Amino acid sequence: MAAVTAVVFDVGETLVDETHNWERVADECGVPRFTLMALIGAAAERGERPHKALEWLDVKPSRGAFLHDSFYPDAVACLERCRAAGLVVGAVGNMGIEHEDLIEPHVDFVSSSERWGVEKPSPDFFARVVEATGRPTGEVAYVGDLVHNDIVPALAAGLVAVHIRRGPWGYLKEPPPEALRVRSLEELPAVLQ
Repeated sequence: MAAVTAVVFDVGETLVDETHNWERVADECGVPRFTLMALIGAAAERGERPHKALEWLDVKPSRGAFLHDSFYPDAVACLERCRAAGLVVGAVGNMGIEHEDLIEPHVDFVSSSERWGVEKPSPDFFARVVEATGRPTGEVAYVGDLVHNDIVPALAAGLVAVHIRRGPWGYLKEPPPEALRVRSLEELPAVLQ
């Protein structure tokens, strides 16, 4: 493995705790929180996007209900440590453009699937990740919680894949053996060395 010179993070359930987002969605749509969370879990177990739960409930929340506002406690410190170590640090996930503002002050670059017009797990998404870093593919790490959406396609694209076991999706499937693993972003800088 070449030395990692850039690290790019997924956003939802990697940097940002989405619990409050989904609670806002449930409240806005008049759905019990437990019902929505259970259906999101069912969608995850079936390998479907969490938004499938909204289809099952036949509800359409406003875009504002999804606004990220809660970093995990270890997220900002990890971003700062990675930047201080001289790594190019980015954040890009399957999200709307409006989510970029929360992340932007803490990274060298931020983008979204909406801005790029391509979503994970598409190989084109990971090609854009590498392009945004300006670094060789093998020197770029991608950190995420979803094995099928983050880890497997990052490995297929030639990136160093780091699986974080948190959020509901981080616990559902085991990453391939060639993926690096962390339980907290506090561990990440050491793992990347």
